[in-house]
Amino acid sequence: MVTILLSTIGQRGVDALAFVLAFVLTALLTSLFRSRLPQDHGRAFAVDGALSKGKARGAGLIFVLCIVLVALAFMPFHLETVIYMVLLIASMLSGYLDDASDTAWNEYKKGLIDFVIAAVAGVTYLNFNGCGVRFLSWYFVLPYPVYLLLIIILIWASINVVNCTDGVDGLSASLAVVSMGTFAMLYGEYLGSYVTATVAFVGALLAYLWSNAKPSTVLMGDAGSRAMGFFLAVLALKSGHPFAFLLAAMVFILDGSLGIIKISLKRFLHISVLKNTLTPLHDHARKRLGWSDEQVVIRWVIVQCVASAVLTVLAGFGA
Repeated sequence: MVTILLSTIGQRGVDALAFVLAFVLTALLTSLFRSRLPQDHGRAFAVDGALSKGKARGAGLIFVLCIVLVALAFMPFHLETVIYMVLLIASMLSGYLDDASDTAWNEYKKGLIDFVIAAVAGVTYLNFNGCGVRFLSWYFVLPYPVYLLLIIILIWASINVVNCTDGVDGLSASLAVVSMGTFAMLYGEYLGSYVTATVAFVGALLAYLWSNAKPSTVLMGDAGSRAMGFFLAVLALKSGHPFAFLLAAMVFILDGSLGIIKISLKRFLHISVLKNTLTPLHDHARKRLGWSDEQVVIRWVIVQCVASAVLTVLAGFGA
């Protein structure tokens, strides 16, 4: 089917069709199955966390399955792609089961799952792509164990910083659209058919944002945020420019990593840092700086657009 479509409407037509289909499927299925999703219990530890109580949570289950179906239908069959899609579903399901649980999963349990997903993805990537890395105009080859360790760190960190950034209506999905679009536009020649999966992801997220824009009626939950983080890391790897993740996902890193660093230092080294800073950073902006939810979303997206523009300039030097 993919071959017939390519010969008929070309690659851009295939990408556009994947975008539209992912958008329509996500919008339709979210409308149909919203009432069957688990309800959010509210989060007492988050700024305005009680406002989410009673809303449908775990919509990531819907849009991730839509993305996988569309991607597999419109991308050429390849074992590597199938493995990534299985791992994408695994990262989503680990979040969805947490969303549906009456008590939150233990952090160590989720961390172990993230490690296994990252390790399998890392071995898969290196098996099919080798250890070559591009950085601006340079190309070099890393030792297998070193690159595998870096990939595991990248995927684990991406899953968790994106998850931590999901706390304001429309925020994480909007940032993900910009970050994924950045990879697709700058590194499309290296991503190849993964551009199709990217535009399908963007289409699904835009359909989700229709219901998640403030005041939201549905939340992606960990099911969506963890899957987004995994996919962003895969894009960074498949682009051949993994260090581009630092700018293409800069706001996710800044917003989500501070809380992870703060908690980790406190728990394992008994060191207290950032005592006057609320984490994630979007909570600090709302509580300490007095920003509204809308201001946080727009300003964070603007910052990410600027970071992506800087990356575009740097990528020009490496062309």
